[in-house]
Amino acid sequence: MPSTELSPGLVIQNIDAALRLQDFKLIAFDMDSTLINIECIDEIADAAGRKAEVAAITEAAMQGVITDFKESLRRRLALLKGVPVSHLEAVFAERLRFNPGAQELMAAARAAGLKTLLVSGGFTFFADRVKAGLGMDFARANRLEMEDGHLTGRLIEQSWGDICDGAEKRRTLLEVASLMGIDPQQAIAVGDGANDLPMMGVAGVSVAYHAKPAVRAQAKVAINSGGLDRLLEVLR
Repeated sequence: MPSTELSPGLVIQNIDAALRLQDFKLIAFDMDSTLINIECIDEIADAAGRKAEVAAITEAAMQGVITDFKESLRRRLALLKGVPVSHLEAVFAERLRFNPGAQELMAAARAAGLKTLLVSGGFTFFADRVKAGLGMDFARANRLEMEDGHLTGRLIEQSWGDICDGAEKRRTLLEVASLMGIDPQQAIAVGDGANDLPMMGVAGVSVAYHAKPAVRAQAKVAINSGGLDRLLEVLR
């Protein structure tokens, strides 16, 4: 596919250069390593002394080496059994930060009339707080089961299912678009890992943010350096 480097670290391919942000109605984001600077599950694993083990599975899943995201998540969750909820609080307070440009892009999207969606293979414990912190409209993520102040290593079933994987991310984007009465081509999807590709594939514009090679190769916009607000250099 022919691609063009608009400026250092910003690559576009197969996209109309005249598009504007206000041409769209919805923008959907992955959370971990996209809106925020960490992979939450890896940092939770740190408390159990199993960060290296869990991070290796996370990386393989994001690269697309492990293709069954649900199974990879169950494997990682089992390693977190017994981690105190207080450690999740510490991860949020001490380690989790919004990625550069997240607030600026969110403000620009709101000003242009777009709704904002967070859809994550991570956890509601963090996703609900990120949604509130960035003033987003919708969020879907996995709900951790807790007993006596500790993780059980399992998830709680929600109305749509128990694990938000790539297929569920795609379904969520399509569902929100349908509820809004818009075509999925009026949506933008932003992510960095293999499980973001299904939702990126149905959106009008797909954005890879500091992403894995397989994701960059398929995205219409690749932000390889700088912040999320570099999307505003493409969609003015």
